[in-house]
Amino acid sequence: MTEIGIVAVGGYNEMGRNMTAIIVGEDIIILDMGLRLDRVQIHEDVEIDKMHSLELIQMGAIPDDTIMKEINGTVRAIVCTHGHLDHVGAIPKLAHRYNAPIIATPYTSAIIKQQIESERKFEVCNRIIPLKAGGTYQVTDDISIEFIRVQHSIIDSVLAVVHTPEGAVLYACDFKLDRTPTMGEAPDFKRLKALGREGVIAMITESTNAGRSGKTPSEKIAKDMVRDVLLGTEESDVGMIVTTFASHIARLNAIIEATEEMGRIPVLMGRSMERYVSAAKELNYLKLPSNVEVYGHRREIDRAFKRIMQAGKNKYVPIVTGHQGEPGSILTRIANGDTAYEIDPGDRVIFSANIIPTPMTQANRFALETKLKMRGARIYDDVHVSGHAYREDHWELLRMVNPENVIPAHGNLIMHGEYIEMAEDAGYVLGDSVHLLRNGEVLYIEE
Repeated sequence: MTEIGIVAVGGYNEMGRNMTAIIVGEDIIILDMGLRLDRVQIHEDVEIDKMHSLELIQMGAIPDDTIMKEINGTVRAIVCTHGHLDHVGAIPKLAHRYNAPIIATPYTSAIIKQQIESERKFEVCNRIIPLKAGGTYQVTDDISIEFIRVQHSIIDSVLAVVHTPEGAVLYACDFKLDRTPTMGEAPDFKRLKALGREGVIAMITESTNAGRSGKTPSEKIAKDMVRDVLLGTEESDVGMIVTTFASHIARLNAIIEATEEMGRIPVLMGRSMERYVSAAKELNYLKLPSNVEVYGHRREIDRAFKRIMQAGKNKYVPIVTGHQGEPGSILTRIANGDTAYEIDPGDRVIFSANIIPTPMTQANRFALETKLKMRGARIYDDVHVSGHAYREDHWELLRMVNPENVIPAHGNLIMHGEYIEMAEDAGYVLGDSVHLLRNGEVLYIEE
């Protein structure tokens, strides 16, 4: 009998800094290494790339992986499911401690490489192994990693399966069951059902939206919402600014398409926007029209705003970072009057993003919207659909995979509680087949 253990390193008490370790006898597989952004933003002028990992652990910004010293075994691989910073943002700070390759999909690998290149404190030399969705990588004689295609609010997302001698451990953080995506293919339901028949000893799953009833609307709905807001107006000559997640390539594509249809020039602005878009372009996930402009550096952005004001705001649609009201982001700078772009009464600011539910981001976003309104902006908020599964999607995955044990992750206690209640409806028993873990705890699966 090979002992199977699950270590909740980070992301079990909160949204962000996700990291889980799977113990398979003497071997360990790490799943994700993420950042908690609001813990960074609360400090003014923090430059993460120059900070020591122990400082960031004390701040609660990255997972406290010092627990790994107490675990017997050797880390054989670091597996990342997608390119969001709450899943890969701590790699530049922690990965060098482990003599193990990083396994991720091609787009996620490109994002990880960008993260490592901008790191100033540590030298991260881990080998990065790109593995496509549907692929399998043999880590040791007894352990292999399989990637199953899934949809989320970033391209090239997967569910990771750790195949062990005792059966499969499925890691489902993050996902949505979108059957009509606007980019990429629908989740691989055929493989998920087959995996369920083969036997899953444990499923670790996000619980972010487990309390929201129904199923998550498809990205196709968001595409229609964006088009409706941008094109469905008689006031077609006003200034329009759109803000969304820089990593949401499918959404950016929908915004660009609608902007082209309006006869305006899309202008992508922000450092993270430039990073995520350039990686998607290089890997041929995204084809941009020839007139699209992309600016990442502040000087370039400021010059572009001057030009937009001279040529006329009605000829352009700036697509900018800052939907959470992050200090120093493009939209916050516009609201503060720190750019040449002037908001006139009637100009539209379209938030194609939700508010991340933490007090810090809610306060930042409130301040941002208030400043924009004081300048006369008309606010269109929540032109968005979530990238996370709602309760009935969770129910569907649970029934499809039928794991012996299920562990909610990626969320706070309230979210875990919502998931556990849903799992109890499906016949799982708390403390027996559905388990509540907190950061720093270890669960051993007993057959």
